Amino acid sequence: MTWNPFKKNNAQTSSEQSGNAAAESTAKTATTAGKGRPTPKMKQAQAAGIRPLVPADRKASAKAAKERRREKENAEYEAMQKGDLNHMPKAERLPWRIYIRDYVDARFNLGEWFIPVAFAILILSMVATVIFPTNMWVSAGMMVLMYGYLIAVIVDVALMWRKLKKLLIDKYGEHSVAKGSRSFSYAWSRSIQLRRWRLPKPREAKRGHFPQ
Repeated sequence: MTWNPFKKNNAQTSSEQSGNAAAESTAKTATTAGKGRPTPKMKQAQAAGIRPLVPADRKASAKAAKERRREKENAEYEAMQKGDLNHMPKAERLPWRIYIRDYVDARFNLGEWFIPVAFAILILSMVATVIFPTNMWVSAGMMVLMYGYLIAVIVDVALMWRKLKKLLIDKYGEHSVAKGSRSFSYAWSRSIQLRRWRLPKPREAKRGHFPQ
């Protein structure tokens, strides 16, 4: 028998390789048994988590969203007609806006009749021009009357806002009359509308009920 000095080393290396293979097989079996399935690759895992951001039928989705908005707007409009404060738009439920509405509705506003009066003066001016084509004083008098009424409306709105602004600051603070609140435009636009046409509907049937 010939002595081989590398025989022991070869046998040891082969034994180590067999042990490593057995360990890898055991770890793989444990992983599979623990999860019930092999660990997926990263790309597969990412692909499985992808969800479409755009609906399959965008036209139908947009139509459904439009219908929901329309139903909400109709419900809010109906609430303003009925005076249902709980279902009005959020902006109309602000406490200082409620106060502005009650204050404007309680007083007699010169601008309330501005649109009908201006329309009537315009019609009369046209009729006067046809009847008296050579007399310009009639038309000029109508225009003076309309602009005089407009100036009176502006003065009335200014006086109203001067008092209302002080009341709002005392009750709700400076933010209620800040530029972003649009309280002034809200007050004067309501004051030049006929009382029966105002939205939200006045809470009191008659004038004179000023808010506390």
